[in-house]
Amino acid sequence: QVQLVESGGGWVHSAASLELSCQASNILFSLSVSGWDRQAPGKQRELVATITRDGKTNYADSVKGRFSISEAYVRNTIYLRMSNLDPDDTASYCCNVGEQTKYWGQGTRVTVFS
Repeated sequence: QVQLVESGGGWVHSAASLELSCQASNILFSLSVSGWDRQAPGKQRELVATITRDGKTNYADSVKGRFSISEAYVRNTIYLRMSNLDPDDTASYCCNVGEQTKYWGQGTRVTVFS
């Protein structure tokens, strides 16, 4: 059974930094596209960042220059480094992996207050 477990969420002030981690079981991040989505209360889920097997990254316009996705395939883990956080970044952040079949974690909550 594929399992993705996120960690690192929390409550932070505006302009703070936070790093999220996502560890996978029974699937390898290194074999597919992986990434992070987020869903804020009352809003639709949106793509935040993706990373391909060869390390190419893609970001939502709203986070470009502030967020950075990376991987540690040896640990079968991906990360989302978030800096200069804004209250608009408040959301539940879920990691995901796969293309034709996609798997998501349960999410980790990030709350940014001004």
